[in-house]
Amino acid sequence: MTALNRVPSLMVRAGTASALTIAAVGGSIVVPGLSPDAAAATTATKALKIAASKKGSPYRYGATGPRRFDCSGLTLYAFKKAGKKLPRTAAQQYNKTHHISASHRKAGDLVFFHSGSSVYHVGIYAGKGKIWHAPKTGDVVRLQKIWTKSVWYGRVS
Repeated sequence: MTALNRVPSLMVRAGTASALTIAAVGGSIVVPGLSPDAAAATTATKALKIAASKKGSPYRYGATGPRRFDCSGLTLYAFKKAGKKLPRTAAQQYNKTHHISASHRKAGDLVFFHSGSSVYHVGIYAGKGKIWHAPKTGDVVRLQKIWTKSVWYGRVS
């Protein structure tokens, strides 16, 4: 798809250069509400897809991939592959994210499970109350409904 295909039928101006001028020199135009194909997938969306691609990978305490994972190893791996660096443990990851409310959560945000003030588990929010995570020894990476209200949300920035 060319830049012109993404521009509405009305001529859009970027400064003093017309859409045709920008397209002629190989540029692209950012129009509010429209995203260029390459920028459409956010880092969080990429990380979510990477985590989902690891479906069925065995849980292993301390593992960070690419074949086995623990909970924070999966989130670390997914975000690293998507271009963002996270610390190793769930608690450290919570401390490095922008904390958000449940009403503002989006697919790709991290979901931190806690007991009191201690974070003990992390997964990647998939939407509709579900997360991708590496649950526990003897289990595999899978999509699962959030099973408790004792969760906090964090956005990787």
